[in-house]
Amino acid sequence: MRLTVAQAVVTFLANQWTERDGAEQRAIAGCFGIFGHGNVAGVGQALLQAQRTHSAQMPYHLARNEQAMVHAAVGYARMRNRLSAMACTASIGPGSTNMLTGAALATVNRIPVLLLPSDVFATRVAAPVLQELEDPRGYDVSVNDAFRPLSRFFDRVWRPEQLASALLGAMRVLTDPVETGAVTVCLPQDVQAEAYDFPDALFAKRVWHVARPVPEPAAIERAAELIRAARRPLIIAGGGVIYAEASAELDAFARATGIPVADTQAGKGALSWDHPNAVGGVGSTGTPVANRLAREADVIIGIGTRYSDFTTASRTAFAAPDVRFVNINVAGFDAAKQSAVSVVADARAGLAALTPALDGYRSDLSYGEDVAAWQREVDHAYHLGHGPLPAQSEVIGAVNDACGERDVVVQAAGSMPGDLQLLWRARDPKQYHVEYGYSCMGFEIAGALGIKLADPSREVYALVGDGSYLMMAQELVTAVADGIKLIVVLVQNHGFASIGALSESLGSQRFGTSYRFRGADDDYDGDRLPVDLAANAESLGANVIRCRTIADLSEGLKRAREADRLTVVHIETDPLSPVPSSESWWDVPVSEVSALDSTRAARTAYETAKRGQRQYL
Repeated sequence: MRLTVAQAVVTFLANQWTERDGAEQRAIAGCFGIFGHGNVAGVGQALLQAQRTHSAQMPYHLARNEQAMVHAAVGYARMRNRLSAMACTASIGPGSTNMLTGAALATVNRIPVLLLPSDVFATRVAAPVLQELEDPRGYDVSVNDAFRPLSRFFDRVWRPEQLASALLGAMRVLTDPVETGAVTVCLPQDVQAEAYDFPDALFAKRVWHVARPVPEPAAIERAAELIRAARRPLIIAGGGVIYAEASAELDAFARATGIPVADTQAGKGALSWDHPNAVGGVGSTGTPVANRLAREADVIIGIGTRYSDFTTASRTAFAAPDVRFVNINVAGFDAAKQSAVSVVADARAGLAALTPALDGYRSDLSYGEDVAAWQREVDHAYHLGHGPLPAQSEVIGAVNDACGERDVVVQAAGSMPGDLQLLWRARDPKQYHVEYGYSCMGFEIAGALGIKLADPSREVYALVGDGSYLMMAQELVTAVADGIKLIVVLVQNHGFASIGALSESLGSQRFGTSYRFRGADDDYDGDRLPVDLAANAESLGANVIRCRTIADLSEGLKRAREADRLTVVHIETDPLSPVPSSESWWDVPVSEVSALDSTRAARTAYETAKRGQRQYL
């Protein structure tokens, strides 16, 4: 079949499918893109031709920011449990390198995204072309080489003959639950438009089977032996439980053994918040109940977690001298962490094997009264009555109350991820979508767009602070243009609430964390800036509802839910309002020497807390 390289890419991708448990779906469901001179006549023409001639099913979505379109692709793939992904195409130079942050986010979170950055002329006949990096070490270096350390697979197609191997290699990684992340295939702008006689077999329907690795029986025996000896066990459910669709197996395992279940940011919702074994988030932003159980636990059973520093409270969460670990994880790299008894397996398959191996074992831990007391604390935080501006915890409570069981809340950065893990009551495995592997400001609205594309039947609430909104609100325009309904809750507190609180706790007095005019001392301590984010959102085509009180917010959320188009619900909050303590810690180094009393006091507290850190050997 004689096609250009770009036409071959589109045709190939349209014929890729994944299969797990007998269910097939498109591996690449569509393409986000922004066109420039590097891809408008290549991939752009190929997408247009596919649409006009119906030669390939590859829906195109016009994005407004290259980083944001990768975030949207991440939201889509995560919502589809990594079984379906999106492609992203950008022009040469700044268009492509704008995707670097998105690539880092995808790879850190192990979410499949296909990046198609345009590249320099392969022929070099016009070199140096506009926006080309000239590197005296070699003519084959371009800015796109920056994608190499951020990608799980990287290739550059210098000649049409190389395309087949590049695309097949890309799909292998995109569909591998262990190796997946950002996959980058660079397309020189002249090669994109070059024609070649490709073999027809390249474009036949190809199904990539996503396996559920089963555990080694001996590993299950070792894990069961250790758990049977436990008196104070604790389960930590990570994102792998949700990606493996293993909530039913986790429920059965927890009920059979009586072991309490804590969750990570990625694993929240694996069990409903009111499950009898659920004790909430664990670690730096976890609940006091889960963190007490973690401190006292003699065996930690990690299921589908990579043990980030927030989960381990920077390796202070698990304090018992004799604590041991059992890890069920599809990745051997993660299964071996904390010197654990390693069970390399899909979460569903691992739990299905471990449950009967523990037949007759039951933990006698008592934690029900503590959970009930904690939920009363959550109710209090939801209805704090803080004034004159409301507290952020009250905003979270209003959104939680407004959400239906299948609705989705989206967040990524600032103080809200911590408050959400502490306070949010998740009722569905897909309700809680907090990107906290990379915690990238600006993810929220773009991520919500991808989530809504992945499952239009759900209402999607993007909770975004003014810091994140100012960094990346452009995909409001994309959603408006495509008629995609989102509910954006825009929380304005005139600064960086999270970093402000962290700065104060570290002795840095909230320096540089407020949105204010410069004052007399050349610091940003003057009057608040006259910034109207609600008006900004309205100018981008959103329906806007302004709220002053929590009662206004509840009514606004009701109206937004009833609306048939994207709605931004705006409310100002007090950045100094309190939230309950997680009774945990996070390692952020404090200056060892300082002329400031506040910093010296913070250093003393830091050194005291750091004594609790340990390696699990």
